[in-house]
Amino acid sequence: MSKFIELTVYTTHLGSELVSDVFWNYSDSGVVINDIEDVIALSKTGKAWDYIDDEVLSGDKTVIVKGYFPEESPETVAQVELELFNLKANSDLDLGSLETVRRIVDGDLWKEQWKEHFKPIPIGKTVIVPEWIDYTPKDGEIKILLDSNMAFGTGEHETTSMCVDYLNKYVVNSDTVLDVGCGSGILGIVASKLGANEVVMTDIDECAIVATEHNMKLNGVTNGKVILKNLLDDNTVKGDVIVCNIMAEVLIAFAPYIGENLKGKGIIILSGILKDRLDKVKKAYLDAGFTFVEEKIKGEWSALVMQKESL
Repeated sequence: MSKFIELTVYTTHLGSELVSDVFWNYSDSGVVINDIEDVIALSKTGKAWDYIDDEVLSGDKTVIVKGYFPEESPETVAQVELELFNLKANSDLDLGSLETVRRIVDGDLWKEQWKEHFKPIPIGKTVIVPEWIDYTPKDGEIKILLDSNMAFGTGEHETTSMCVDYLNKYVVNSDTVLDVGCGSGILGIVASKLGANEVVMTDIDECAIVATEHNMKLNGVTNGKVILKNLLDDNTVKGDVIVCNIMAEVLIAFAPYIGENLKGKGIIILSGILKDRLDKVKKAYLDAGFTFVEEKIKGEWSALVMQKESL
């Protein structure tokens, strides 16, 4: 029976996504997140348990994130721990202690068990479906298959779902859509399925390029191009709609330049923004000559739509 190193990290609700991203950079074996905030959110929908002890809801909010690595690769785990140390040292976010604990676990049944927690996610006209689930779309639904074992998630996170909402609203058949920091490729694939004429997906992470190409094949997307580069290095690539689901600081850095990649009075969809940074991002784009269109907030996260002013 195989043995694995289980690396446990203690963090916060906000930090869990960043910690998960670090894990996915080094392993395709799955990530487990235990977060009481997810229980609280589910209970508010009326779809959870009949009763939850108040002490559970008001108690310790520490989030536990676990990743798994082959027993024979302790150097990989050491590299993960170093990245977590650097993450805490270089971030002003509340990431918790980022304390780590290692242990050896037997067997690999957990590699399949984590898939049980994923379900189809309807967002507007689209429904995001993990590729291992047999799902027949309802009338009018557009099914997007996604392999969550390819270094990135299924689109359940608020930042991604808000982008998909806006793509449903703004993409039309003649559009060229640019997905900057494409990750799994979910946003570019959604744009293609919504009828975009062409989709260009860029990322500086080779794992993202592999994941995007894999998910494009799953969905039969043939009008998409995947490029390993920083989009802002090439202003000859232009789109009617640009979607960026990246952290606020990077979006702010993009503001003075990203308009060069937009056609006419193009639309830009910005997400990955903590709600307390929304005004800073909005100001950066107003200062760069964009017009405010709309914004939305889900949980601790926000998204923003801006439009290029000049023709």
